[in-house]
Amino acid sequence: MSALNATSPPEMPHASAGIAQKTRVGALPVLHLPRRRRLANRRLTFACFVVAAVALCVVVVAGRMMEPAATATDFAMKNLPPSVSHPFGTDWMGRDMLLRTVAGLSTSVLVGLLAAAASAVVALVLGCVAAVGGRRADAAVTWLIDLLMGVPHIVLLILISCACGKGFWGVTIGVALTHWASLARVVRAEVLQCRQSAFVAAARKLGATSWQVARRHLVPYVLPQFVVGLVLLFPHAILHEAAITFLGFGLPPEQPAIGIILSESMRYLTSGMWWLAVFPGLALVACVLLFDLAGGSLRRLLDPHSAQE
Repeated sequence: MSALNATSPPEMPHASAGIAQKTRVGALPVLHLPRRRRLANRRLTFACFVVAAVALCVVVVAGRMMEPAATATDFAMKNLPPSVSHPFGTDWMGRDMLLRTVAGLSTSVLVGLLAAAASAVVALVLGCVAAVGGRRADAAVTWLIDLLMGVPHIVLLILISCACGKGFWGVTIGVALTHWASLARVVRAEVLQCRQSAFVAAARKLGATSWQVARRHLVPYVLPQFVVGLVLLFPHAILHEAAITFLGFGLPPEQPAIGIILSESMRYLTSGMWWLAVFPGLALVACVLLFDLAGGSLRRLLDPHSAQE
């Protein structure tokens, strides 16, 4: 034993300590990002959310203010290509396409906001009812979700919009009644998971009623997923509103909307007036991407699983 101790190098304890220290230091970035980097990422994510939200608010306010000018006609300036005075060109009635595009985006965003908010409230109520209302309520809500997800959105949207008389409220009601299914499934799963947690069981043992448990524990638990789902419903609502308006089952022709602009421009594309469809289409895509950016940023801010991203 003494011989073995004599032959062992005296630097081994220091070397092993150095290796352990390097392992701990090297493993630190793998498990957790440095604090400064985490704060920088969260600030960047929050800045992206603020920029997207402010841009959408500017589109809505500017569109409401430009709506009278967007419908003004000047036949002396009709069919003009994009220029400095008219960046998006003019149409066959001399209307400025930039003003019409902004006004149409404002209308589409308002429809998307109202429809997505109503659809999210329906999803929250039905998801909570399915999770806490017993087996029969769960079976009924699950059957409704499966039925709604089995029918194509466009077909159901057209039927509801026509039944409600088309127009602004017909499209809004149609979009609201057809987009709650996926979010309701998420809410139901989250509420079921929360019901099985230890703090809910402790609250019930302490004498809390079902209403108190739902108000103090279930709703706050599911609120981050609900808010993110609400924001992510906006792009779908806007695209479906534009789609059924393009097909002629949505907003009336006298109201500026992206779907109407694209539908009317199809008759003039063969004559070389490409700007009537290209710029409004790109503006619609940009608006949808802004909503997607806002929703993704909000998800990274609220979701604890992505807090280290």
